[in-house]
Amino acid sequence: MANHPEGQQDDSGRPSARTVRPIWWVVSGGLLAAAVVIAISRRHELLSAVHLITDVRLSGLLLAAGFEAGSLAALAALQHWLLRAGGVRIRFRAVVAIVLAANAIAGGLPGGAAFAAAWGFRQLRRRGAGQMLAGSVLAVSGLLSGLTLFVLLMSGVLADGSSGPVTALRPTVVGLAVVAVVVVGAAALLSRFRRVRRRAWRVWRRIGLRSRRLWDMEQSLSLLGRHVRATRPGVRPWLWPTALALLNWTLDMGCLVACAWGLGIGVPWHGILVSYTLTQFAGSLRLTPGGLGVVETSLTALLVLYGLTTDQAIAVTLLYRVLSYWALQPVGWASGLALIVNRRRGARRTPAG
Repeated sequence: MANHPEGQQDDSGRPSARTVRPIWWVVSGGLLAAAVVIAISRRHELLSAVHLITDVRLSGLLLAAGFEAGSLAALAALQHWLLRAGGVRIRFRAVVAIVLAANAIAGGLPGGAAFAAAWGFRQLRRRGAGQMLAGSVLAVSGLLSGLTLFVLLMSGVLADGSSGPVTALRPTVVGLAVVAVVVVGAAALLSRFRRVRRRAWRVWRRIGLRSRRLWDMEQSLSLLGRHVRATRPGVRPWLWPTALALLNWTLDMGCLVACAWGLGIGVPWHGILVSYTLTQFAGSLRLTPGGLGVVETSLTALLVLYGLTTDQAIAVTLLYRVLSYWALQPVGWASGLALIVNRRRGARRTPAG
């Protein structure tokens, strides 16, 4: 599942879908070929996994689907909150449709993340969001998603104990967390001094003047920040969008857990958080469309490390991917088509009115 569409921006500040470079195709093809080779070499476990999936409980399947739907709703609610904080009111169902369509585009096309960002940007602009606000909503939602995913990873690594398979990651993750806390704390402390604030603002402006893209991004974030401070002063209002970003990941992980439960497979609780978050980070590299091959291989390997048999790990992974990726493709494309059709109908009615 693509939880936060990302993309680049052109000189006008709009995200643009760049031409995919040949090296991307080489890496993508190599990874998919490796996944096919692994699937062939593990065909007996794969057939056993398919047999397990055919016996899935309907209650577990429905629960997993509900968790996945809730995950997408949380992501849409995050972007909806940011839009309202920026002074733009768009119907929640329209934001849901935009998120579903962007998710399908990100997972269905080569370099889909850039296309998804461009799609989301245009749809928000057409519904009244300014250029800067639309860009900042996508940027801030992506930033909050990345930060909360890192928090989940840190929690999983710490909960894994000193003898878990990913023990070597603990110093790195904890070190990054400490650095982040120190930097944020120091910035909050120094921001109390007016002279420091002025100097920081000058540096911020100087950096922005070196690049049109950076300038547009700075202006977008500043605009959103001013709107939020004007309507919701203080730090407390940001707890809600942060909670929505965290809920997005948590419910998606709940889909994974429900898949294991529906298959009658014991959930490796001590490692499920690490397995899930590391897989999401691997998938976010966008080495293949929708992380195909990368997500399946990573999640299966990690679940095996935490005690599942190979056929069990493959079964859980395949069922999870069916619900969180494959089933969402037609839903997302249908949502995008519905948005286009509704907009054209509205355009036809406007002259008549």
